[in-house]
Amino acid sequence: MLRELTISERSFPLVAPFRIARGVKYAADVVTVELHQAGRTGRGESVPYARYGESMASVLDEIESLRAALAAGMGRDELQLRLPPGAARNALDAAMWDLDSQLSSVPVWVQLGRPPRATLRSAITLSIDTPARMGEAAARIDHAGLIKIKVDADDPAARIEAVRRAAPHAHLIVDPNESWTIDILRDLQPLLERAGVELLEQPLPADADEALLGFHSRIPICADEACHVTADLPRLRGRYQAVNIKLDKTGGLTEAWRLLRAARADGFKIMVGCMVCSSLGITPALEIAREAEFIDLDGPLWLQDDYADGVSLHDGLLRPPSPAFWGG
Repeated sequence: MLRELTISERSFPLVAPFRIARGVKYAADVVTVELHQAGRTGRGESVPYARYGESMASVLDEIESLRAALAAGMGRDELQLRLPPGAARNALDAAMWDLDSQLSSVPVWVQLGRPPRATLRSAITLSIDTPARMGEAAARIDHAGLIKIKVDADDPAARIEAVRRAAPHAHLIVDPNESWTIDILRDLQPLLERAGVELLEQPLPADADEALLGFHSRIPICADEACHVTADLPRLRGRYQAVNIKLDKTGGLTEAWRLLRAARADGFKIMVGCMVCSSLGITPALEIAREAEFIDLDGPLWLQDDYADGVSLHDGLLRPPSPAFWGG
C-alpha cells in the first residue's frame, strides 16, 4: 500500500529568550513530517539550523524531493543514501521508525533490543544573562541535579562562579558554543576545576579545534558542532573526550544509534542533546539517552505550549511520554 506524506511548519513561542554565544531565539521553528499508511500515521520533527547551512525552506525542499520515493515504500537504509545528515533526514527517519512500530506492533525500543523507556535525569539549561540573573536562576534549580551553563567569551568566569555559588550541589556542564579561543580555555582551567565543572562542551570553533591536539584539559571536552556522524570520530581522537549526539545532526535515530556504538567502542563519553524543540523532537532521542553519561533534553521546557501528552520534566527528571505518543 502506498504511503502518503504530509509536511508542515510550526513555530512554538518560548517562555523566555534563549541566548547562546551565537544569538538569541524567541521561538522554536520546526518541521513536522507525517507518513500515512494503512490507517496508521508515523510522525517526526526536526529543527532547521542555520549554523549548518539549513533553513526552513531548504529542509522542506529536501523532504519534498523524496515524496515519490516515500510513496513507493523507501525505507530507512535508502533514506541514509538519498539525504545527507541533517534536519530533513531526521524528520523522515523519525516518522519511519514511528510508522514501522505501528505497522509491526513492535515498539522501537524492542527493535533496538533495549528495555522500555524510563525516567532520566536531564540537564536544565541556563541561557546567557548577567551573572546575577544567572545566579538567581541557578538557585531555583539547584535541586534539579544537573545544570548546563551557556556562556560566551565575555567574562565567562563571572557567570560560572555566580552559578556555582547559587547552586552548590548541582553537577555542572559549561557550553561556550564555539566562542572561546585556546588562550581562554587555558586560562580558565583552574576556575573550571575549582567550580567542579564535569564537562566542557565545544569551547573552540569546530574548524579551529586542531589547537586541542596535545592540550591536556583538566575537564573532559565534548565535541558538539564538531561531531555529526560516525565518520567524524577519527578526527576527534586526541581532541575530545566526549561526543554530543543530536538527532538533527546525525540525520535521525538510525545514524545516531550507529554513532553511539562506534563512539563507545572508541572510548568516548556520551552526551545526548537536542535543539530547542517540542516533545516530538526529543522522544526518539530517549532511545539512546539511557546509554549516555550526560543527558541534555530539556528543549520542550523552553516552550510556552508543548504537546499535552509529551514528556514532562520535574526536578530535573525527564519522564517519557506514553508509548502511543511515538514509537510504541
